[in-house]
Amino acid sequence: MKEVNQILLDLKRKIFKPIYFLSGEESYYIDEISNFIENNVLDEAEKDFNQTIVYGKDIVLSGILGLAKEFPMMSDYKLVIVKEAQNLKELNKNAASDEDSGNKTEANNAGAQFLNYINHPQKSTILVFCFKYKTIDKRSAIAKALQKNAVFLETKKMYDNQIPDWISNYVKEKNYSISPKASFLLSEFLGSDLSKITNEINKLLISLPTGKEITPEMIQDNIGISKEFNVFELQDALAKKDIVKANRIINHFAANEKENPSQLVLASLFGYYSKILKYQFLTDKSKFAAAQALGVNPFFVDGYAKAAANYTSLKLKNIFSYLKECDLKSKGVDNSNIPYGELLKELVFKILH
Repeated sequence: MKEVNQILLDLKRKIFKPIYFLSGEESYYIDEISNFIENNVLDEAEKDFNQTIVYGKDIVLSGILGLAKEFPMMSDYKLVIVKEAQNLKELNKNAASDEDSGNKTEANNAGAQFLNYINHPQKSTILVFCFKYKTIDKRSAIAKALQKNAVFLETKKMYDNQIPDWISNYVKEKNYSISPKASFLLSEFLGSDLSKITNEINKLLISLPTGKEITPEMIQDNIGISKEFNVFELQDALAKKDIVKANRIINHFAANEKENPSQLVLASLFGYYSKILKYQFLTDKSKFAAAQALGVNPFFVDGYAKAAANYTSLKLKNIFSYLKECDLKSKGVDNSNIPYGELLKELVFKILH
């Protein structure tokens, strides 16, 4: 994210602001910035007297303001970090529905004091709010003041199809490379949780010489993804209409449901067939134009082209119906108690015949 990069760049240049309000659905970037501030603004000797970390569920806004108004001791800055700030009642829009009028008055007073602080912050204090998994009500006076006077960040969850490229860029920043298939396997296995993804990548890089490429084999050997029985291989089998291979994979999935939950498998197949259908209607099917239109690495375009040749548009539309039916049955709709393995076998049979 450009905003995140700019904030980090300013911090590295020691351009500090009095208030940082870090919010949104993607907690990875919130942690990245707050951790950098925590580890780099003050040296170890200064931290004892000038760095305070509190949690939203354990403190009220007036208490935070009290800390923020303290002056630093033998340091240029006082640092106050509020983790889990989304639990602060005074910043939560639901606080207005509190039935206790006394609590309402107290919250309103604290809100007014905070609003005043945002407009006139103490320059020697760096106040950081980590407001995770949600955003503050933009209609509130506090939110408007924060956007105007503070470093205000709102993160959004990345789309699944953006994750492989994000992984490639992250690995590149670490002075390594990763193959397109390895990026795909990571994204399919770990989902869109950037914190989990970076944790697994960093563990992998510990024993890897700088500049080396991360391969699918490394991912499979070190992160617990089966070499033969994974969603990527299932897609490949279905694309080629390889009945034996497809059934071997789903039998493995059925025997290892925890590692291959129906939600993951069905979501992956839905995305896969959506791209095949989209490919069929592209006017420009050249590799790089198709890759851009599909939102994939050019490495995968040939696979979509071959799969598109094996399925008619009508068959693809039917497949989406099969996927929806399988999803509903897996959730017990219409009192369906069909075992997971049987549902997958039925789905694959319908797709291949």
